Amino acid sequence: MILRSHIVGCGSYLPARVLTNAELASMVDTSDEWIVERTGIRQRHIAAEGETTSDLATEAARKALRLAEVNAADVDLVIVATATPDNTFPATATKVQQRLGMTGGFAFDVQAVCSGFIYALSVADSFIKSGQVRTAVVIGAETFSRILDWTDRGTCVLFGDGAGAVVLKASWESGANTDRGILSTHLHSDGRYYDLLKVDGGPSSSQTVGHLRMEGREVFRHAVVNLAQVVAEALKANDLSAADVDWVVPHQANRRILEGTAKKLGFPMERMVVTVDRHANTSAASIPLAFAEAWTDGRIKRGDLVLLEAMGGGFTWGSALARL
Repeated sequence: MILRSHIVGCGSYLPARVLTNAELASMVDTSDEWIVERTGIRQRHIAAEGETTSDLATEAARKALRLAEVNAADVDLVIVATATPDNTFPATATKVQQRLGMTGGFAFDVQAVCSGFIYALSVADSFIKSGQVRTAVVIGAETFSRILDWTDRGTCVLFGDGAGAVVLKASWESGANTDRGILSTHLHSDGRYYDLLKVDGGPSSSQTVGHLRMEGREVFRHAVVNLAQVVAEALKANDLSAADVDWVVPHQANRRILEGTAKKLGFPMERMVVTVDRHANTSAASIPLAFAEAWTDGRIKRGDLVLLEAMGGGFTWGSALARL
């Protein structure tokens, strides 16, 4: 028998303001047709003035706890995956912890950009497997609109704001690949590609927040290869095949990346949860946002085998395989 992390609830939050491609076309040299053809994105949500990453994260966490029927007082761990924290420090997770009414347990942030949620999920899963934590809330939350250069059409059209969360609870399982819970997680990074996707600012370099900069073609090329590799790694580790997977919940970066990865792995697009058209790229929030949508509308059901995968700046990339 081994301890597994069961996903017992999820929640999401999107800011009220929707920014369409048509509106963007009035701000920068672009068009709805150009954006849709290259990315699949039609709109994105933008945080209101004064609306912070912790605001988004707290709302998503509250919804996840309600669905899981778990009291905040029973949570041992809160992890917020974010590249856009409220402040340099303290961790945004501690603010979420306070707003949830938690006075026990512990909270911290994880920063792996678009792979952040997978990294955070892996960390929480490790705490649960070790027996140190029984209940955890894992959140991906971003206000990427705060770090965009709104004159750069190559980046400002790609990103949006939002938050998603899951609640994990420990449960004893047999150790077989038929178990419920997180079966495995797989993490990678390669700092040789640091400059291909980055923010050109920070406390110790420029003393500014900076703006997002990206070499789009290079990122695309690496993304399809790395994501296919880490998905294959997860399946091999559990002696499973693509045919065993009910749903793939990928990082929502670009429709072309999703299609390229699906083709390389032999996954039909009908088994991929796609929200990039409405959410755009919400970085660490994109996987839990997509997962929560598919859970809520009934596509993802108890007993389904779900594969999560992402790649982000660093480069970082990872996958997680879970049976619900």
